[in-house]
Order: sequence, then structure tokens, then C-alpha cells
Amino acid sequence: MPSEFRLTRTVEFCETDMAGIMHFSNFFRWMEACEAGFYRSLNLPLISFVPGSVVGWPRVSASCTYKAPLRFNDTAEVRLLIKEVRTRAVIFVFQFRLLDAAGGVLPAVLAEGEIAAVCVTAGAGGKMVAQPIPAEVRARLEVAPASAYAG
Repeated sequence: MPSEFRLTRTVEFCETDMAGIMHFSNFFRWMEACEAGFYRSLNLPLISFVPGSVVGWPRVSASCTYKAPLRFNDTAEVRLLIKEVRTRAVIFVFQFRLLDAAGGVLPAVLAEGEIAAVCVTAGAGGKMVAQPIPAEVRARLEVAPASAYAG
């Protein structure tokens, strides 16, 4: 069972401010891109419109702490770690690290984010209703060990 996933991206000009620094809001976009890649890697739907199935995973909280900037043309790794799996929610931690010219991941964490997403289905009138994470999804999720956060 996977407890982590990694995505590599390069900072595009449109993601930066006029100083060439990646705008803070794009860290959240990259976290969601990493999450979507994680679900794809498990062959699980992030959003399902099948009646009675998981509709989606809306966020109930999202945060990011910035320690150093990412700049235009920087290539970085976004690392997703499963922090917690609850009855109806999953909490992910995301770490952002630069890659060196050879493609190696540098040790310094430039930013660290966290997203809590609740498993929902469509209730009466199309209203979102929290539901327990389906067994087939839960079976594929594993909490990352504490040692994973160091590297």
C-alpha cells in the first residue's frame, strides 16, 4: 500500500510574479496536481459521477508554509505523504524540494503544505454528504511512517 507519491514540475513563467518567484497560490495548484497523480497511480477516481459512488474529495482545510522561494525555470519535486486516514477524511502533507542539474533532489524543504479532504457522495437534491471512505479506497491508503518526513 502506498503512503507517498512524487511529482516533478518546472516553474513556468505564468506561475511567477514579476520578480520571477512562484506565486504562493501555485503551491496549492501543484499540491492538487500531485494528489491527482497519486490517485491516478492507484487507478482510483478522484471524482466519480456514478450514482452511489464517491463524488469527490472537497477540502476542509488547506495550508502551506513557505521557507524559500521557487523561481522561474526551477525544477522541483512535490512529495505527497499520507499523514492520516480517518473514517471520512484523508490528510496529506506535501513537501517541495529543488532538483539539482543532475536531477537529484536537494535536502532542503522549500515549502510544506497540508490538505484535509473529506470523502463525499451526492445526497438528496445533489447536496454533498460526507461518507465513510469506501473499503476499496481505504485498502490502498497507508499512513507514512514518521521517518518518511525527514527525507
